[in-house]
Amino acid sequence: MRSQKNIACLIVDDEAMARDIISAHLSKIEAIDVIASCSHAMEAFQVISNHKIDLVFLDINMPDISGISFAKSINKNIKIIFTTAYRDYAVEGFELQAVDYLLKPISFIRLLKAVNTYFDVYATQENALMSTTELHAFMFVRSDRRMIKIDFEAIIYIESFSDYIKIHLANETIVTRETISAIEAKLPSKQFIRIHRSYIIAIKQITSFTNEHVVIQDQALTISRSYKKSVLELLEQF
Repeated sequence: MRSQKNIACLIVDDEAMARDIISAHLSKIEAIDVIASCSHAMEAFQVISNHKIDLVFLDINMPDISGISFAKSINKNIKIIFTTAYRDYAVEGFELQAVDYLLKPISFIRLLKAVNTYFDVYATQENALMSTTELHAFMFVRSDRRMIKIDFEAIIYIESFSDYIKIHLANETIVTRETISAIEAKLPSKQFIRIHRSYIIAIKQITSFTNEHVVIQDQALTISRSYKKSVLELLEQF
């Protein structure tokens, strides 16, 4: 059964060794859940009809039904990363708006780059939805060469240090190379507020505040002059 925390992936390749290599690489990425590994397109069609698939690692040069034909026939919401031993199909692959095009033999680093590209696209789509409905309850961040899912409800506050940030959760701290402004854009505005160029806080975690500080779990975080007016106006509404 698919975990709600993971992105559901399907591997389609007529070469067993190629499937095993991709599966082994994907097993190192926490946010990925391989639903099935198929040797031909007809088997893959059956998997897609029975499961919600988010991402397909798809060989192009397969018997009976090629990867290109398969990609053209499935739901356009399912993203494709093409895998092949031939460069000749690259143009046609990208015309199908593939996330990436991987040449065999596929290294873990190259596959990870393709997965990160997928998450960048995925995150952008999620942000667009959150800006209008704010119904989504999580985001993905890149940390220690993995994409990690973070539930908004688990965030206490976010702290910026130059070119990386720390996301403070109840039981751990996630470090990611990201700007605080980029992270701020991913957060639902009704649950979080920026109080300083170095701090974003979860509103529900506030225990008290003054004109100069917000206290979260006995830690006083400074409200900067540039954010003071908007912060105090918001907090005084509660």
